[in-house]
Formats: sequence, structure tokens, C-alpha cells
Amino acid sequence: MTHDKLPDVGQVRTDFVSNPAASRVVGFYVFPGHAMLDFAGPLSAFKVMDHVDQRRRYETVVLSKTGGPIPSAEGVDVSSVTASRSPLDTLVVIGGPGVFCLSETDFASVRGHADSARRTASVCTGAFLLAGAGLLGGRKATTHWAHAPRLAKDYPSVHVEADRIYVRDGPIWSSAGVTAGIDMSLAMIEDDYGAEVARATAHYLVVPFRRRGGQSQYSEMLAFDPPSDRIARTLVFAQAHLSEALTVERLATIACLSPRQFSRSFHNETGETPAGAIERLRAEAAKARVETGIEPIESIASSLGFLDPERMRRAFVRRFGKSPQALRRASRSVKPPASDATAREACSGDTSGAVPLWRSTPQN
Repeated sequence: MTHDKLPDVGQVRTDFVSNPAASRVVGFYVFPGHAMLDFAGPLSAFKVMDHVDQRRRYETVVLSKTGGPIPSAEGVDVSSVTASRSPLDTLVVIGGPGVFCLSETDFASVRGHADSARRTASVCTGAFLLAGAGLLGGRKATTHWAHAPRLAKDYPSVHVEADRIYVRDGPIWSSAGVTAGIDMSLAMIEDDYGAEVARATAHYLVVPFRRRGGQSQYSEMLAFDPPSDRIARTLVFAQAHLSEALTVERLATIACLSPRQFSRSFHNETGETPAGAIERLRAEAAKARVETGIEPIESIASSLGFLDPERMRRAFVRRFGKSPQALRRASRSVKPPASDATAREACSGDTSGAVPLWRSTPQN
């Protein structure tokens, strides 16, 4: 049994396979201080296709502003080039702490690559680089949940969907933090070659297939963790229908149980009553919209199944200790994290033109 020779730890191949006409070229844009897992996860999703069906469906190239070895935040150098030798089909902009120390030349570099690509995507805080390049203005996007309020504040023309694993808005895709980049990559593969190919890729990577973009990044569903499929199924249904009436009778029907059996089983498996669980899911969804947008509180409450804003206010006080208005005020007053100074130190080379994104004027 033979095995393909793996590249050196600090190197990623940027050369191309033969027969480029049969392959889509995926370019990964990196910078000093990018996050290695943000890069390696999506890269692996596209490269593993070689093992899944041996058809060489994708070629990959690592891009950067300067070319050459680019240090990651974890200290691993990644080999890169300044331009692809074949036309780009997809540009994937990687995130990481170094994104907060980039210059206009980085924005221009990304714009240049994006102009020639069929679609452009960001992983985690790579959304800040897309926003700085002016590619997210007027579009929906997501990023790591911890940085979503800041993205919305720095770039008000971006419609930040803080609680999504990935978002697709026309040719622009964006994913949440870290492993969510794999979910987005699988969705792209499905879009290109169909569900069976994407499912085989997920199976090879030993990751879930179709963790849908609309799912929560930090869901209360993870806290429930019911052992049975019946109860898990009702939670998934409830999360997808929060704007509707979710009575015990309706949820029991989804679980194929009588209302009494359902209520008892639900409490035994989650430690919550069905009503309490629904309130948690609604409050979670509302909190993301309250903190990152300007949508009226009344509209949020109505769209998520709260009968009136007062009920949502009481739910927020119970769950988060603050009213929706107080949470919105707090999110608007958030200051840049202290890690920005550390991120700036991650930049190498000439940083005379570097502008921390939290101080720069939005480019939208």
C-alpha cells in the first residue's frame, strides 16, 4: 500500500496539477498572523476531493500580498505566491489576529483577486478584510460571534448576521469562526458538484454534512443535547419555526408522541419544559439581532414569536440579566479588544502603511 507524500509541515504546495481545464482553481489569501485552522480546514475540504473520487475537481493556490513564506499566528510558515497562474474560480480570504493590522495595499490586493473570481468568501475574521476592501457593502455577512458586534459597528453598511455558521449573499460567502469554514466549503462543493460529492467529502473528513448556514454558532441547542432523535428533531424544528406558534401539541406531533409523553420525555432529556426551551431559543436568536443591528426591538420580538416586546424584555432579564435596550447600548459601547496590539505585532515586513481596522474609516 502506497501513500502520497505529504508536504513539509511549514509548506503548502502552490503548484498545479495537470489538465487545468478540468479543475476549478481555489485561491486562499493569507497574511502575517492568519489563523492556521481557518486556513487548513477549508483547504483540506477542497484538497480531499482528490481522495474522494480521483477526478482532480479542484486546484488550490495560496496567495498573499508579498508572496513567499507567510507566518501564521501559530508560528507555521505557509508558502504563497502573489498571483495564480490560472484564472481563479473561488477566492477564500482567511481570518486571524493579523487581520487587525492590514494596510490599504492588502485591501487592494484582495479586490484585485476578487474582481477576477466567480465567487469570494471569508473565513472567521477574514470578513474584516472583505469589508475593508469594500466587498461587503450592502450585503449580508457573518464572522466569529465574538467579533460580530465590532464588524457591525465598524462597517454599518454590512448586514451582519451574527448567529450564522455561514452566509451566502450572491457571489459573496462568509463563515463564522474556525471550523465553520469547513461547513462553508462543503456548501460550496455541494453547489459545484452536488450533494453526493459533498457528502462523501464530509465523510472522509469525519465532519457533519449539512450543518446548515442558518444554524447558530453558539446554540442553546448544544446545551440541551437530548439523547433521543425524537426530542432532537423537535428542537431543530422549533429553531426553524420560531416565528410561529409552538405549542406542546404541535411539537408532540413532530416527535410522534402524545402531548403528555412528549412533555415528560422532553423534561427528562433536557431538564427544561418545552415552553422554557422555546423561550431560550427565541431569546438567543433575538439577542444576536439586538446586539448587532438597528432593527426596532418591537420588530425583532414580533418576528421571533414573542407576543409583545414586554414578553421579550422579561425573557432577556431572566436569561441575560439585562433588557434588550441595555444589551444594545452595551454592544454599541464595546471597545477594541486589547489583543489588537498583539495582532499588530504579528505583521512582518513594512508596516508603515498599516492601519488597525478599528481605527480606519470603513471602506464601504
